[in-house]
Amino acid sequence: MKVAVIGQDGWHTRDLQAALARRGVAAPCLRVTRLEARLGAGPKVAVEGEVLDGYDAVLLRALPGGSLEQIVYRMDALRRLENLGVRVLNPARSIEHGVDKYYTASLLEDAGVPTPRTIVTERFDEALAAFEELGGDVIVKPLFGSEGRGMVRVSDPDLAYRVFRALELSRYVFCVQEFISPGGRDIRAFVVGDRVIGGMVRQGRGWKSNMSQGGTATPLVPESQAAEMALAAVRAVGADYGGVDLLPTQGGGYSVLEVNTIPGWRGLRETTGIDVAQLVVDYALGEET
Repeated sequence: MKVAVIGQDGWHTRDLQAALARRGVAAPCLRVTRLEARLGAGPKVAVEGEVLDGYDAVLLRALPGGSLEQIVYRMDALRRLENLGVRVLNPARSIEHGVDKYYTASLLEDAGVPTPRTIVTERFDEALAAFEELGGDVIVKPLFGSEGRGMVRVSDPDLAYRVFRALELSRYVFCVQEFISPGGRDIRAFVVGDRVIGGMVRQGRGWKSNMSQGGTATPLVPESQAAEMALAAVRAVGADYGGVDLLPTQGGGYSVLEVNTIPGWRGLRETTGIDVAQLVVDYALGEET
């Protein structure tokens, strides 16, 4: 069996390679920025001389930034691999959905999965109106982002004015979301295939709970409602596996904040002991247990 990890030489890549090695598969680490595609002659898709046309699976671990043209090309090349019968995890379509916070939220809402009220616009005056409409206490977030970076809580009208003016000057899209107070606490549920393999409660120092920004975590087995919402969220974006961030709401329910389609799991493994990489690899190779 031939499998490659497309990413960077980091902890997650090595964790996947070790899991694959336990299944007798030696998987090279290839850089998505070195994809080369050909038409009219072979190989159809390769990375630094490694021909991917006949591979059984490709595990996408990283998608670095680039121009719009570069990002679109990388996704197109991954789709070509899918069309050639190579299993790509997660599929290119789900990666595109997952990195776009507006589109992810729209898919969740259309699938009946609760998500915070959000207003997205390109106009400064409409952003200010959104600030008021959403209660004057909002999260302003980048349309594309991860690990909570770039998110700002705004609860003062003058600060809202300055933040929106600054974003306007750089021609950003305004993504304004109502603030739901979690007390710096949320739930991360991890889905592989058709099951939630585990979860944790994350507690932050402030209103953000991301472990990459100093948050701590305790193990959690998500109860049925949270597990069902996590599964529905991953299905909504078309992913094979993913990390789902849920926020407990008043009345005992949950709201899905985000679906990560290139999720990290180091914190989950350290907190729960669950070998996430092995479960992802088993699923990718069709050896789910």
